[in-house]
Amino acid sequence: MPPIVSAKRLVKRFRRPKKAPGLAGAVRHLLRPRHETVTAVDGVDLSIEEGESVAYVGPNGAGKSTTIKLLTGILVPSAGTVDVCGVRPHIDRQANARNISVVFGQRTQLWWDIPVIESFRLLGDIYAVPAADYRQTMDELVDVLDLGPLLGVPARQLSLGQRMRCDLGAALIHAPRVLFLDEPTIGLDVAVKARLREFVGRMRTRRGLTVLLTSHDLGDIEELCPRMIMLDQGRIVYDGAFDEVTRRFGWEQKVVVTLADDTADAAARAGAALARVGPRIETTGTGLEVTFDSRTVTSGEVIKELALAVPVVDLTLEETSAETIVRRLYEGNLTFQQPVRQSFQPVGDPEPDR
Repeated sequence: MPPIVSAKRLVKRFRRPKKAPGLAGAVRHLLRPRHETVTAVDGVDLSIEEGESVAYVGPNGAGKSTTIKLLTGILVPSAGTVDVCGVRPHIDRQANARNISVVFGQRTQLWWDIPVIESFRLLGDIYAVPAADYRQTMDELVDVLDLGPLLGVPARQLSLGQRMRCDLGAALIHAPRVLFLDEPTIGLDVAVKARLREFVGRMRTRRGLTVLLTSHDLGDIEELCPRMIMLDQGRIVYDGAFDEVTRRFGWEQKVVVTLADDTADAAARAGAALARVGPRIETTGTGLEVTFDSRTVTSGEVIKELALAVPVVDLTLEETSAETIVRRLYEGNLTFQQPVRQSFQPVGDPEPDR
């Protein structure tokens, strides 16, 4: 069975004006315009099976929203192919619209000045949902999302959490096969977030709904998405299980050292012992915190050298969490190249003969 979402060597380039700041720059650009080509999505390959829930994460400008727009048919690819439910989104937009739905955290598809129930009815008419199917879907959505008290309220009078519940309901009126969620819980309190996550999980189980989620909230990713795709500068840098992220990218480790006494030069002595490693050493009230790259040296080697260099009472090894890795990705501080492991020489050992 073919994947429900598929992209091969997908590329999207934009041509944007390039001009100097100020009035002079604007005049020069008007008389002699210059442009530059920017690649937002650069050779992306995607394969998502029906019923999967996948997180699509990356820093601002990585190409997440552009990819979503390509999958929904809003944008036309510069190169490569994309298929959603067997349809080319940018070629047959109507057929694609019947198969998918999109929820944006800061936008709504509800009509602002009419009651929510009327927006639902209009959406049912737009998608030509049969009356029996519409009633069955509405009963389910009202029950699961507790929409009863909100149906008669105009959208403009809803709180953010109430509007998001209604937007999720509106997105599922026509029973789409694929649901794109773009920052669905942004600005929501903890209780509402939990409720929306539970709802999306239940829809996946009941309907076999396929979900593609973009979010800065690690809670959304952990609870909804067993699989995570990490994007950086328009390219996929990781595609696999969320639980494997720490094994793949959690190379930063920290040794917390408790010292036997107040050793004034402890940081200097530890730095000299680990000079080839280049660790980050911070002094605390009780000792030192030594952060190092476990791809270049093992934790055992670091602990051994610290024990020889400073008076150690206790040692604790802390590994990088998935939350830290995702945060570093969004901050642009995550490195993807594998460094060469250093040949580590213990303190006091002579250089080997050449």
